[in-house]
Amino acid sequence: MIPHKLTLKNFLSYRDASLDFSGLHTACICGPNGAGKSSLLEAIAWAIWGSSRAATEDDIIHLGETEAQVDFAFIGEGNLYRVIRNRRRGQSGTLEFQVATKPYDEIQKGAKIEFRPIGERGMRATQQKILDQIKLDYDTFINSAYLRQGRADEFMLKRPTERKEILASLLKLNEYDNLAERSKDFSRQYKAKIELLQQTIDSTKQQLQQQTEITQNIAKLETTLNQLNSQQTAEREKLQQLQAGQHHRQTWEKLRQGEQQQYQTLSQDYQRLQQEFNSTQQQQQELEAVLKQASEIQAGYSLFQTLQATEERLSAQFKTYQEAQQNRQKLLEQQRQILQQFQQKIQNLNVQLDGLAQQENEQLEVLKQRPEVEAALIELQTARNHLTQLDELQVKVTPLLQQRQQLQSQIDRASATLIARLEELSKSIRQVQQRVQIHPELQQSLQQLNAQIQELDNKRVYQKRVQEKGLERHNYIEKLCSRQRDYETKLAELDHKISLLGTPLNGEKTESSAMPLCPLCDRPLDEHGWNLVVGKHRTQQQEIRDQIWVINEQLAVAEREIQGFRQEYRQLDRELAPYEEYREQRGQIQAKLEGIEESQLRYQQLKLEAKEIESSLQTGEFAVELNGELQQLDRQLQQLNYNEQSHVLARNEEKRWRWAEIKQSQLQSAESKLTKIREQKPELEAKKSALEQQLTQQQTDSELHQQIAALERTLAEIGYNLEEHNQVRSQLRQAQQWITRAEKLNSAQQQYPKLQQRSEQLQQLKAGKAQDLKTVKTQIDLLEQKLKETPDLSPEIQQLEQQIQQRRQQMDRTLSQLGSLKQQQAYLESLNAQHTEQKQQLETNRRQYRVYSELAQAFGKNGIQALMIENVLPQLEAETNHILSRLSANQLHIQFITQRAGRSSKSSKKKTAKLIDTLDILIADAQGTRPYETYSGGEAFRINFAIRLALAKLLAQRAGTALQMLIIDEGFGTQDAEGCGRLIAAINAISSDFACILTVTHMPPFKRSISSENRSK
Repeated sequence: MIPHKLTLKNFLSYRDASLDFSGLHTACICGPNGAGKSSLLEAIAWAIWGSSRAATEDDIIHLGETEAQVDFAFIGEGNLYRVIRNRRRGQSGTLEFQVATKPYDEIQKGAKIEFRPIGERGMRATQQKILDQIKLDYDTFINSAYLRQGRADEFMLKRPTERKEILASLLKLNEYDNLAERSKDFSRQYKAKIELLQQTIDSTKQQLQQQTEITQNIAKLETTLNQLNSQQTAEREKLQQLQAGQHHRQTWEKLRQGEQQQYQTLSQDYQRLQQEFNSTQQQQQELEAVLKQASEIQAGYSLFQTLQATEERLSAQFKTYQEAQQNRQKLLEQQRQILQQFQQKIQNLNVQLDGLAQQENEQLEVLKQRPEVEAALIELQTARNHLTQLDELQVKVTPLLQQRQQLQSQIDRASATLIARLEELSKSIRQVQQRVQIHPELQQSLQQLNAQIQELDNKRVYQKRVQEKGLERHNYIEKLCSRQRDYETKLAELDHKISLLGTPLNGEKTESSAMPLCPLCDRPLDEHGWNLVVGKHRTQQQEIRDQIWVINEQLAVAEREIQGFRQEYRQLDRELAPYEEYREQRGQIQAKLEGIEESQLRYQQLKLEAKEIESSLQTGEFAVELNGELQQLDRQLQQLNYNEQSHVLARNEEKRWRWAEIKQSQLQSAESKLTKIREQKPELEAKKSALEQQLTQQQTDSELHQQIAALERTLAEIGYNLEEHNQVRSQLRQAQQWITRAEKLNSAQQQYPKLQQRSEQLQQLKAGKAQDLKTVKTQIDLLEQKLKETPDLSPEIQQLEQQIQQRRQQMDRTLSQLGSLKQQQAYLESLNAQHTEQKQQLETNRRQYRVYSELAQAFGKNGIQALMIENVLPQLEAETNHILSRLSANQLHIQFITQRAGRSSKSSKKKTAKLIDTLDILIADAQGTRPYETYSGGEAFRINFAIRLALAKLLAQRAGTALQMLIIDEGFGTQDAEGCGRLIAAINAISSDFACILTVTHMPPFKRSISSENRSK
């Protein structure tokens, strides 16, 4: 991966920045502390891997902005690649991966750069595509190609045992730890299986010892069952005889019950006919009473018809009267509207005349102000002349004031910039303080999470054991189901064979061709042979049914066990639900702890910068040139002697006398309006006089007035009387009752003959029903006599049925015991086969346990990991000494020691010395070997730099890619002039091993010392 171009937008301290790496080989990025040098390197790491030194993802966004974006182009395998990563505050981001359409060689020759997307759907898939291309993960990058600020001596300051762990982590030997843990898990699982199988085998041995006793009990129960079967057959024959006698009695009872129901039905019919006869008689009496009132009803109906004719005549007269009255009201309304129109017009003219008189008075009042207005006009002209002089002076002063305002704005902006930067630094200092304060709390949370994760790991192991038990029960059920299907198949075959045997011939001597044939050999069977074959088949059927019953019981037990395992597994699954969440929280807390350690160094830098800004603001030592120009402009303005306040007073004086111009125009307008008013008054008075004459004529002598008088004469001629009409209506309402009574009379005359005929029919039906009741009563008495002669056998039948039921229950209990024993017998037989199979499984699991135990030991710290470290250290030592010889003029040399002698252990006869695993680093110079802590800062940095550079090469080789880029962030401040020269010489010496080397420093001398091909920021 060789950098080509980097573009930043709102990333950390940068708003918009772009850096072109094309053509660079060895470059220096130089600037003061806090200038954002390391932010450029963090931008590369964030674009490629999405990781940075920020505590949270939103912290990479520039303060006050909502979105950050980094566009990074790099060269790899002869192609130009481009990664664009975007992040919005409080939201997820986007990631794009592109490749140039043409090779990089053609682009260097001037070909146009065009990119095409090669990313996948989703950020995770695209991130994996990038990692597959560069073949370098983030951890390997920051420990190899990127020597981060403040972490150069991290490897040397650790204790020897911790150095070995760091080296193992950098070499990614933790994968072998995972393999060791997985091997231990498998070994623990197989150990648990061995213990479980051993317990099962021991239990099986105890159960198999009961097999002889169960066989003896089965024989006893079969004898008892045969005896009970014979007794039950005799009792069933006696029960059939008693039931036949009882059947005759039940037949007589059913006949008697039928006759009683018929008698009850006839009684109900007779009562219904009697009720209908009584109702008919009552209706006849009511109709006779109505027929007696016939003459009275006819007279009342005639009176009603007379009143109805009178009311119709008066209604027609009322209609004519009402039409004339309505026409009169319409004409009166028309006359009123016409008169109202004339009166409204006269009133409008009066209002116009009053308005003209009022306007005339107003205009006369305005004209009285003429002398005062003429004096004010003279004052207005004087004020305007003074204002003109001040305006000319303002034209000269305004450019100077604008220039002064610009200078003051620039000074204010410089001050505001410093204040804003100070506020930003204060906020950053507070944030860093807050992060440092939560360090103990995060440590405690991390310990709690580790304990919870360990507890859940134990439960996961137990859950796997429960799952294995459930699988074992499932296999057992499948075997039982297979055996059950086999038995059912055999049972169907026996049924088919028995159906082929047919029915015996009851000992009759016939020809052999008429005898039943054996289904196996096709030979004729006599009765004895038939009974033997059928008996044998039915015995086999009973045995198979017993075996099926035993299998059903075993299936029920196994299902209950599986149900228990399922409930336990689900409970464990619910308890293990937060496992992944706990692991994710642990990773987040560990990342925060790493960020806090970096923040402590940044805290000091921020405080120093904030102190410098506060000092500048207090003393005013900023924008010195602008303040000088501002003072010169103030002197020029003082010479012109322009006073803005006097100018304002002059404007106000001119405005104060402007009313005179307005009043002058009002006087001219008043003269014009007065002339028009005096012209309009005579015309309006003439119109008013003409309208008054027309109004008088309309009230006394108009055609509408004559039509109203004619209608009033017509109303008098009609002579309609409302009181008489109302009296006739009241009498008519009272006479309406005769309509209903006349209808009832007509109905009675029609229904009376029909009721007489129905009464005679009901009398005849009553007589027939009475005769039928006597006949049915006689039949019921005969059936009662027969029932008395037939005895009731139901108590004897009930007692005998109870005896049969008790016998059956005894047989069921015996069959249940027999089935249970046969089930146990079959179970023991299957258990014997399982016993052999379990022994084989036990041996297999023991072999697997030994294999995984050995693998766990091989993958552990003292196995393959120790061997790999032993193989890597010589290469690391050789590379480190090669680089260190260039940095120290062959004065320094290091050696890695992986084991040292510990304390000797005393026994009764001899002493033995134990070897301790370690990673000591021995440093030798011209004076001999001495500890790392005794070396000066410059020497220590050279040692750290050599080790880190050797580690970088080694890690890149192990990652399967060539280390084409090297980034060195700070660390040169401890070097003197000679040390800097050696570092530069070493960097130039190893520059041929890298395609691009970037160095970051705040020391300008170091920048000047870089060779002429270096570039600075």
